[in-house]
This record gives sequence, C-alpha cells and structure tokens, in this order.
Amino acid sequence: MRPIGRGQRCERMTPGAFSATVRPPARYRGESKCPASAGSWFRPSGEQPKADLAAEIEVIMEISRRDFVRAATGVAAAAVSQTVVPVTKADSNTTQKPPGERPIVISSANGVRTCTKAAELIRKGTHPLDAVVAGINIEELDETDHSVGVGGLPNEDGVVQLDSCVMDGPLHKAGGVAALENIATPSSVALTVMRRSDHVLLVGEGALRFARAHGFKERNLLTDQARRMWLRWKESLSDKDDWLSPEQAGRQSRAGDRIEYTTGTITCMALTGGSDLFGCTSTSGLSYKIPGRVGDSPIIGAGLYVDNEVGACGSTGRGEANLQNCSCFMVVEFMRQGMTPEEACVAMLKRIAHKTEKRLRDAQGRPNYGLTFYALRRDGLFGGASMRGTVGMAVHAGGQTRTVELPHLYPVIDQSRGKGT
Repeated sequence: MRPIGRGQRCERMTPGAFSATVRPPARYRGESKCPASAGSWFRPSGEQPKADLAAEIEVIMEISRRDFVRAATGVAAAAVSQTVVPVTKADSNTTQKPPGERPIVISSANGVRTCTKAAELIRKGTHPLDAVVAGINIEELDETDHSVGVGGLPNEDGVVQLDSCVMDGPLHKAGGVAALENIATPSSVALTVMRRSDHVLLVGEGALRFARAHGFKERNLLTDQARRMWLRWKESLSDKDDWLSPEQAGRQSRAGDRIEYTTGTITCMALTGGSDLFGCTSTSGLSYKIPGRVGDSPIIGAGLYVDNEVGACGSTGRGEANLQNCSCFMVVEFMRQGMTPEEACVAMLKRIAHKTEKRLRDAQGRPNYGLTFYALRRDGLFGGASMRGTVGMAVHAGGQTRTVELPHLYPVIDQSRGKGT
C-alpha cells in the first residue's frame, strides 16, 4: 500500500483501512552512538542491535484506487501546468514491467561496470550500500573518466575537488562530502560520514581532515591528461594575458590539448530482494569551476534522494538547476503520487525548463544545458528522462546488465559547451 499523498483528504476511516509497518529492518542497523564525550563521532557496534532499539511505527492508511488516481492526477497536472513540451521517446521504453529477479541496479550511462559490480556484491551478501559504493569506486579510480575521481577535470586553479553523497533507505540516513581534495574515492568518505559521525555533510578542509582520521590515503588527483586539458582551457581564455596556446607558441597542438568540458557525474541506485533502496552520487563537478563551487551531487534531495517507502532518484547534468528545484526529492514525491519513474522524471524536467532563466535558454527559448534523471521505484519499475538529446541509462535486472535509451524533451545541444554537474 502507498501512503496518502501530502494534501490529500481522508474520506473514510475504518479499522480495515489501517496497517502498521515497522522499519528499519534490523538486518540493516549497524551503528550505536558513543558516550556524550565522543561528540558527533560514531563507532561501529560490531553486533546487530537487539530489541532495545525502539521501532518506529508508521501508520499507513489505505485509500481507494479511485480517490488515489483523482488526487494524484490533480497534483501531477498542477506540477506540469507550464508550457506543454512534447517528449521524444527513445527506441526502447524504459518504463517496464518490474523484473521478477532482484537486485535491480540502475546507473548513469557510465556505470555499466558499476551496476554489474554492485549486483554481484549484493548477491554475495555485501551490505547493499557498501556494494553500490564499491561499484562507484570503479569509475572514481578510472583515470580516463574525466567527470569523477582521479583524472576528473580540475577547477580554474588546476585543483581537483570532488563531491559525493550516499543515502540508506531503510535507515533514512545520509552522508556527503563536498570540495574534497586529494582523496580518490569521495563516495567512500561520504559513506564514512554517514556511519561514523552525527553529521550529513562535510566540506573542504574539514572533509579532508575527517578522511585522514579514518585512514584514507592522499594522492595527486590531477593526471597528466587532465592537466593538459586544463592548460589548453587556460591558454584560450584571453589573448590579452601571458598564457600562450600551442598555436600561439608556434607548435602543433596534440590530441590531448583539446579543450574538453565535463558535465558528467555518476549516480547509482539499488533495490534489494527485500524491497530496500540505496543510492550514491559522485562527481568531480563542473570543469574549470570557481574554486569552492559545490553542485548538486553531494546535496541530499538535489543530486540524490531515497525514500524506502517509495523509490529513489539520482541525477547528472547542471547541478545549479537541481539545487534550485530540489529535483531528486520532487521526482520521488511525484512517484509517491502515483507517477511511473519516467513520468516523474519528465514532469520534473518540464518544471525546471519552465523556471530556467533567460540567459540559459537558446534562441528557441529552450534550456541550453544537459540534465538527466534516473529513477527506481520500490516495486522494481525504473525509468528516466533527459533535457537535451538521447542519454543512456545502465540497468542491471534479471541477472544481466544493459544500457537503455531515455526519452528527452529537446534535441541535443548544438554547442561545444554545456553547463553541468
């Protein structure tokens, strides 16, 4: 049964209309708080908590299908009452009948290996959130992926700063780090923030000190290839400074000297056989950003959100758009109201498109940036949608990993630089 949506009116209250559920499942509880003198730091208990942990009881009232549809339709219509935008369907429909076999793992297109690894570890009994983070680590350590981790493109000063967050559905807990330097796997640090502190988000020097305290090893994240890309960008900013491009210096440019911009990120969500949801998002952020800039990826509700009673959503693309619209939270709320994952993602994109400021629109009035949502519902239904052009989504379901194409609102951006992450 699905909880009553916010703002819905209770028509009938009968004993048969109620059922109680106890959460979170004991198998996913694994922490106990230290004495008060330990401040905000946690330590692992080593054993699963027993009956001394009070269970949170949530009363869920069932409403009729007719009332639910009426309410959900009204909310959905209000949410997308802006200019109607035709949605271009991809060749394969991503909103499918829920697969019978679990786990189900979905990710952005760069997460094929991530999905496969996470599913494999979940089947072996690894905690699902640890499994998702282990999958994300593959991309964070891949120097050829310039949108995340080692090899990510730096800020305008040539410094790589990483962002990440995690969320545990059964516990409804989260952790994140932002503007983290010198640590290759920010998702692992974010997981440690969730499990070993009383905080949700640590940033900059504080995040680095926390990572050091927990034994994370520091390393130089700027690879030679990423450094050459950054230099090429810096040399091309102006003809009125002392930085010379390869052409100005009288030598032929190399392939590695091309100006490359990243708007990418990696996001991954998993659904277990027990219908529990977990998620993680990680990124090196907008390439050549102002130092200290933080996008949506480490922010719960913007770049990732998980509600174990409903579903999960992650995002890649322009982070500022998600920060201004609490996008992933809203996608999950749309699913709560009865939308499919694809419908919820499309509704959110339409809302964002309607609210996009003039300077970020093309000549036709369309948003000139990339933005994609990936959503997974508790019943196993998955889907997504993108703002500009066809984008892929990696999916592990039924024991196999594949890439599916997502529908989009507008054609691909016809320009060399998008605004992202």
